[in-house]
Amino acid sequence: MNDVAPVSKRKHILIVEDDELLAEYYQEILREDGWEVMAVGTGASALDVLRHRPVDVLLLDIYLPDYNGLEILKLINEEGLPAVVVAITNQGSIELAIEAMQLGAHDFLQKPVEIDRLQTTIKNAYKHLQLSHTVKLYEQAFQRDRFHNLIGASLPMQSVFQIIESGASSKATVFITGESGTGKELCAEAIHKQSSRADKPFVALNCAAIPKDLMESEIFGHVKGAFTGAVNDREGAASRANGGTLFMDEICEMNLDIQSKFLRFFQSQHFNKVGSSKDEEVDVRFVCATNKDPLEMVQKGLFREDLFYRLHVIPIAMPPLRERGDDILLIARKFLLDFTQEESKNFTKFSTEVENILLNYSWHGNVRELQNIIRNIVVLHDGDMVVRQMLPAPLDQVEAVAKDIESIRLASSNVVDIKGVVGNRDEPRKILPLWQVEMDVIEDAINQCEGNILKAAELLDINPSTIYRKRKKWESLIG
Repeated sequence: MNDVAPVSKRKHILIVEDDELLAEYYQEILREDGWEVMAVGTGASALDVLRHRPVDVLLLDIYLPDYNGLEILKLINEEGLPAVVVAITNQGSIELAIEAMQLGAHDFLQKPVEIDRLQTTIKNAYKHLQLSHTVKLYEQAFQRDRFHNLIGASLPMQSVFQIIESGASSKATVFITGESGTGKELCAEAIHKQSSRADKPFVALNCAAIPKDLMESEIFGHVKGAFTGAVNDREGAASRANGGTLFMDEICEMNLDIQSKFLRFFQSQHFNKVGSSKDEEVDVRFVCATNKDPLEMVQKGLFREDLFYRLHVIPIAMPPLRERGDDILLIARKFLLDFTQEESKNFTKFSTEVENILLNYSWHGNVRELQNIIRNIVVLHDGDMVVRQMLPAPLDQVEAVAKDIESIRLASSNVVDIKGVVGNRDEPRKILPLWQVEMDVIEDAINQCEGNILKAAELLDINPSTIYRKRKKWESLIG
């Protein structure tokens, strides 16, 4: 099969059959099965339909007045026309069936065709089309590890990319949540760049960084003399974002008085500058973000409930870096390359030990912390490879997992409790694979913590994400 186009909700089948009675017979059967049916009697007509109209399944007679059906199959392959082909002929042979299948036919029927056989074959062809389309979407998703300025091949980031793609074209408000340093502003910029407003302004306003008494002026602007220090007229973020996107970062930090004025602005897209009675209108798309739990802020009376539910239309949760697996290395390598070029250094890679430490560190500061760590290394050191001795605090105190495992292996292959108490050392012990020793110790810790992985990870002094990752690996080893 060639590239598969999106499958429509209505099922479309094209019958290519020069026998009019047979064509009518097929149409009657397939319409009863819910198909939108088209029928033509020549190969030229079939190609014209395939090139200009949606077709999911093609029921193709091999012998036509103007074309051999095999020639049509070749053209379908060459032009990448999106349809699953079921070939049919009254001159069937094994050789002809094999040739048709090699050219991309999904199945082969010989006339006369029983009704049940025809219905089942067409149904299976359509299921194959749906499956091919689903597989293609997943392949496209996992082939992409970058989306605008966002980096990530992990499942959580693929989900973020998909939401951005689906919601960017709308004017609906996007509400981004996530810990500090997870890339909420980069997410907002990606939404803007993916939208039809990409050539218009993207204006970001950090509500946490603006004094409360200046917030209204920052959003709406002010006129000269509106307050002490207002020596000139000034445009606010609302005016500057006209036609584009207004990103309100840390919106939960906005005080309640401004929230009510912002709500009016959000609903009407009308506002007044501070000190002015003139009504102004703009066209902006709102994207908001917070590192707090917005519902908790609503419950505490610190964020208006009506404003929250108006803003919370398309939610995006940015995952913390510690839950993104190998994305840590993708991002670290990008930073290493960027800062190496910026500082005219020679770094090209990380040592295996350093990569192991990066993967197992908790990254409470998320991507921003990783960025600062890599910049520190590049600025203060020289070399081709980043090695353990170059790591700044607190990474210089992190033990590579391999060392921890080795100490466990040397300690005992008998039962080891969470505190490392070893069984009877005098008895001969069976030597087990290192991964199995590690698995026994970690699973025993989880059992003693009554299934609480977070607590077990804390007592074992490893990151919870390490346990999840290793469990997945063990499943493949055990089978």
